[in-house]
Amino acid sequence: MALQEQLQRFKQQQEKCQSTLSSINTARAAGGSGSSSRSVPHHKSKPIPIATSSSIAAKAPAVKFSNDTERLQHINSIRKAPVGAQIKRVIDLLFETREAWTAEQINDVCYVDAINNKQVFNNLTNNPKVSYDGRRFSYKPTYDIQNKKELLHLIRKSPEGMHVNLLKDGYPTVLDDLQALKASGDVWLLSNFDSQEDVVYPNDPKITIKVDDDLKLLFRGIELPRDMIDIEKDLQKNGMKPATNTAKRRAMAQVHGITPKPKTKKKTRDISKRTKLTNAHLPELFKNIP
Repeated sequence: MALQEQLQRFKQQQEKCQSTLSSINTARAAGGSGSSSRSVPHHKSKPIPIATSSSIAAKAPAVKFSNDTERLQHINSIRKAPVGAQIKRVIDLLFETREAWTAEQINDVCYVDAINNKQVFNNLTNNPKVSYDGRRFSYKPTYDIQNKKELLHLIRKSPEGMHVNLLKDGYPTVLDDLQALKASGDVWLLSNFDSQEDVVYPNDPKITIKVDDDLKLLFRGIELPRDMIDIEKDLQKNGMKPATNTAKRRAMAQVHGITPKPKTKKKTRDISKRTKLTNAHLPELFKNIP
């Protein structure tokens, strides 16, 4: 009796898969005759590469199906997944390729049906990271930049700094270009102590400041408190807002059961003639070397 029920269940599953395959073929035939009537203006002024047969073949899932039934089961599982999961598959494809894809091409590569599933289609066209020109979908980055020159121009327009997370999706090599700009001295790349996120600042070559040696010595002679909380208090006393909030961070760490490591006082080494000097450009520091 149990075997009979399993056979009946298997037949029903095959019928469902066959129905899915028929709907795919019907949709493909209808898709060639015309595109969706909805048209949303494309946000980019620069042309986006169109997905070709070679790029489709390169991004097609490397899954080998033993038979057609297994393949249909795989497609069916994707289309029965939550709409958010299907949207993520499409956005990942658009982000990785940076090409413009039709709904038919998306269906061929990642099996997400944006033709017949209106909920998927509407979510894609209204997604802030997706651009739709009435026929093709493409990835929409936070900032429309294409190369290192445009990246530097954008950073120089923000003297207050920009979060690197907002620049990451600009184009595929944006992080490498940020490191190159840092190495060339065009930008400063610093970490935010509170959020632990990198912030990039422009380094304007027109601004050159000459500091007197007396002021340098005075600055280096100031002994700072060892505890960061005391430094923040001193800044507040002088009317300045600290960039960090150590008390809040330590309180949050205690809530999560993280105990701060005590800072060990480093031993001060005496400088001799055998000491290797790494800041020889500051000779005033080494006048009293024995």
